[in-house]
Amino acid sequence: MNFFRGVIGGQAAGPQPSGAETIQKLCDRVASSTLLEDRRDAVRALKSLSKKYRMEVGTQAMDHLINILQTDRSDSEILGYALDTLYNIICNDEEEEQDENAQKQADDLGALFTDKFIQDPEHVTLLLTLLEEFDFHVRWPGVKLLTALLKNQGVQLQGVILVSPMGVSRLMDLLADSREVIRNDGLLLLQQLTKGNAAIQKIVAFENAFERLLDIITEEGSSDGGIVVEDCLLLLLNLLKNNSSNQNFFKEGSYIQRMKPWFEVGDDNSGWSAQKVTNLHLMLQLVRVMVSPVNSPGATSSCQKSMYQCGLLQQLCTILMATGVPADILTETINTVSEVIRGSQVNQDYFASVNAPSNPPRPAIVVLLMSMVNERQPFVLRCAVLYCFQCFLYKNQKGQGEIVATLLPSTIDANSISAGQLLCGGLFSADSLSNWCAAVALAHALQDNLTQKEQLLRVQLATSLGKPPVSLLQQCTNILSQGSKVQTRVGLLMLLCTWISNCPIAVTHFLHNQENVPFLTAQISENLGEDERLVQGLCALLLGICIYYNDNSLENYTKEKLKQLIEKRIGKENFVEKLGFITKHELYSRAAQKPQPVFPSPEQMLFDHEFTKLVKELEGVITKAVHKSSEEEKKEEEVKKTLEQHDNIVTQYKELIREQDSQIQELKEQVASMTSQNEQKQATITQQLSQIQQHKDQYNILKLKLGKENQSQSNSQGDVSQVNGLQTEELIQLKEEVEELRKQHTLLQTQLDDKDALINTLRSEAAQTAEGSAGGSENTELLKELETLRSQVQSQSTEINQLQTEREELLRRAEAGSSDVVHSSDGSLDSAKMAELESRLAAQMTETERLKEETKSLSGSRADLEQQLASATSTVAILQTEKAKLQTEVQESKKEQDDLLMLLADQDQKIHSLKQKLKDLGETVEDEDDLDAREQTDDDEEEEEEEDED
Repeated sequence: MNFFRGVIGGQAAGPQPSGAETIQKLCDRVASSTLLEDRRDAVRALKSLSKKYRMEVGTQAMDHLINILQTDRSDSEILGYALDTLYNIICNDEEEEQDENAQKQADDLGALFTDKFIQDPEHVTLLLTLLEEFDFHVRWPGVKLLTALLKNQGVQLQGVILVSPMGVSRLMDLLADSREVIRNDGLLLLQQLTKGNAAIQKIVAFENAFERLLDIITEEGSSDGGIVVEDCLLLLLNLLKNNSSNQNFFKEGSYIQRMKPWFEVGDDNSGWSAQKVTNLHLMLQLVRVMVSPVNSPGATSSCQKSMYQCGLLQQLCTILMATGVPADILTETINTVSEVIRGSQVNQDYFASVNAPSNPPRPAIVVLLMSMVNERQPFVLRCAVLYCFQCFLYKNQKGQGEIVATLLPSTIDANSISAGQLLCGGLFSADSLSNWCAAVALAHALQDNLTQKEQLLRVQLATSLGKPPVSLLQQCTNILSQGSKVQTRVGLLMLLCTWISNCPIAVTHFLHNQENVPFLTAQISENLGEDERLVQGLCALLLGICIYYNDNSLENYTKEKLKQLIEKRIGKENFVEKLGFITKHELYSRAAQKPQPVFPSPEQMLFDHEFTKLVKELEGVITKAVHKSSEEEKKEEEVKKTLEQHDNIVTQYKELIREQDSQIQELKEQVASMTSQNEQKQATITQQLSQIQQHKDQYNILKLKLGKENQSQSNSQGDVSQVNGLQTEELIQLKEEVEELRKQHTLLQTQLDDKDALINTLRSEAAQTAEGSAGGSENTELLKELETLRSQVQSQSTEINQLQTEREELLRRAEAGSSDVVHSSDGSLDSAKMAELESRLAAQMTETERLKEETKSLSGSRADLEQQLASATSTVAILQTEKAKLQTEVQESKKEQDDLLMLLADQDQKIHSLKQKLKDLGETVEDEDDLDAREQTDDDEEEEEEEDED
């Protein structure tokens, strides 16, 4: 213990050991002491020396300290000393009195010891395990040590923690610690842990980090809170920036709605603290992260919709129009509102309706444009307003029309300031930055909107008293030719290029001024300085647009004449080289990266993001258009016409296919309806057959009763009355049966008529098929079979008519017999009359049975006819299919013949050209006409020789 008293308690007599020797002795004591108290004192001594002798302690004691962490887990005090010592040798605390070299050496030393510590991943796992200790003296130093390790070697340590079981979850528990110092340092630890690692960011987010962080922000006072709120916001930014998964989780968890209270600013906005400004700035950045243009369009649109529905956009517009808001907060609020409304029609419409609290009220857009064209406003604020105006017009044709309408003569209100008046004022002011901003803003009002490009040609400007007004297009070219500042000319050239691109009418208006083309050619052909190269490139782009979108309506400036002018005055290669100056400019690539105009100084404000897209789109096609000859253009036009014709033919075929599909669908529906009707008729026939059977049974019963009563004739009066009663009931029943048979006959007649119509249709289709196909004999047989069926149907119909006539006659006779019986009932009837009645009744019953049998036979014949008709229908369908196949083969044969004719024509042409070449070379070539003539001559000579011989 005397040794420790010498180190800690005071100086002993004699020569003092050096720091390295003392540290060595302490390390030996830590390694060799068996008593926990001795090891604890040695570690405490190392802690006190670790800042002064950082190099020595780190080199000699690190392994011993790690061993302490592994073996002495039961003593929290020695663990705390060991963790503090490791923190002192690893941490790179910046001290004001250190110079840059000393600070660099300290950083290198921290990185060296960090590498040594994390060489074994078990050391990091051991540290994560120690963080589960609730003891303050262990947990707090452990949090600080892990934070220092992450600062020095973040990527390596993130990989170790990521694969460690429950590593991230243990660190998330720090946010739930009731001791604020541990919770706050836990926030700093998580900030370092989540930097640039999407996997850890997702794990932290799904460990309910958003809920915990938003709760802490609310507890600490939101924007009025302290440094803890700032740390929470920085951690939220780490979790959400460039992480689409976490952004979607944040939106789906309804956390956007919880951001609205952050921006509730009171009327008294004086005396904003620096911390409040920082907090609100981070909150606005958090909103922008959710709706950033670099996010996927679907996710951005969804977040924009949520922000409008929960009232967050309305709250931001309130801050925008409030008074007393600091300039940097106002600038960031404008940028935030810009991205919340960008590309969202609903949000853009709402922003257009926002009015500033002035008297009289003015639209917020007008108030913002007044700031943009005011050269006394800060540069960053003017850039933010321009960005807001661009976002308001992005994919917003309605807003574009409203802005352009404020420039038209019919809508100008002399009593109020409009957006169009402010843009024109800025376009022609003495401030070059105002010129550039107004030109770019007006170009965005024309972006991808042909209607507004044509409408803007109507705008007339009064230049001076007594002079006629000039068009806005002409005034822009006039200012351009006056040789103003580079920034002004660049802005005007970007406006003109956007205006006349894809608008032949605007190109014609531009070329109509005889001075424009000579000015452009003069600008391009001159050899100017470095600053003027960009202007030359833009002039070349403008002239190229005049060529590419030229409709040749002006004889002096057709496409061909403009290209000839370029070739004579400039040279095609020189023109293309000047055109390439635009994309080679150093500021072009910076503007092409993101939509927001961010420039370090006003002088570097030259390119607009949307204009870079236009240049990228047009540079290649303009180069091709300049190099093309008139013959190539004619060929392209012919190809275009051919393609249009081909498209028309394809469209016609598509319409034909649609019609055929609709017809097929209708036929399918008809087949389905006929099938259902057939089923209904079959059910009706079955029902009628059952009714007929019932009538037969009743008739037999009545017949039996009548026979029995006829056998027992006791007295004439009683018997006659009984017979008369029975015959009356029988006749009534017969009448009902006859009526039922009449109905059945009518129904059968209707069905026969339908079948006749169908047979006629099939006969005509079969006749057409027989004309166009090779199977004429089969069609003739089918027609004969159909004619036979029709004759059978007609004969059956004749028989039914005869039966109907006989049935009516029977009914008439039955009624006459009934009346005779009734009239003779008053007197006494003799036996002869009774016999006659009985014979009549028997005849009627026989006739009725015969008619029923004939009805059955007719029903059977009808079923046979329907079956034969179905087979004929299927035969016709087969014939139609064969006809279609034959027609297809004929078409293919015709096509092959046409191809052969084309090949023969090409072959004849080649033979003719080869013969012509042989003739040109002096070779003797015989044509077919010569050969025919020679053959004819030979034949004549042979005939003459034969005659001479005879």
